[in-house]
Amino acid sequence: MQLKNSETQFGVVAIFFHWLMAVLLIAMLALGLYMVRLPVSIEKLKLYGWHKEYGMVVLVLAVLRSIWRVSNLVPELALPWWEVIAARAVHYAFYGFMFALPITGWLITSASGLPVSFFGLFVVPDIISSHPDLIHLFKKIHKWLGYGLIAAIVLHVGAALKHHFIDKDDILRRMFADGSKKFW
Repeated sequence: MQLKNSETQFGVVAIFFHWLMAVLLIAMLALGLYMVRLPVSIEKLKLYGWHKEYGMVVLVLAVLRSIWRVSNLVPELALPWWEVIAARAVHYAFYGFMFALPITGWLITSASGLPVSFFGLFVVPDIISSHPDLIHLFKKIHKWLGYGLIAAIVLHVGAALKHHFIDKDDILRRMFADGSKKFW
């Protein structure tokens, strides 16, 4: 398996980024939906801390993934033009969400005057000064971006499954390191 992408296959680095971000983003969505419903408690504060820390991990990985993407070929999609446009639009939306969600979370924290500790190693600096009037706005934006990410994930997974089970093409297989024809 090659490290870099080719014209027909994703390389192992792109595949690693894809699946790592998929797991992290879905976990962050699940954690976010769960923790906001909890009453104020030590558990809720601990979960918010984890959510902030892993949100920063998502942001760093989004930067690294973006650098990798622009420095590599993107395998061609042998699909009708409208499916190529839809696929590219959803992928660009994912990149938008990978940046916008952590940044709006960071804005919430900064506006609240609550520091983000990065796994106890250092405190992430605020990007704005404490501003209680903006907290509600940033929370709403963060929440609706989360719902948008859920919709994009549903579209993406639905399209991948459609290609695999209905069209019976290799689109889904390209996201596995060996491009296995034995997948399902």
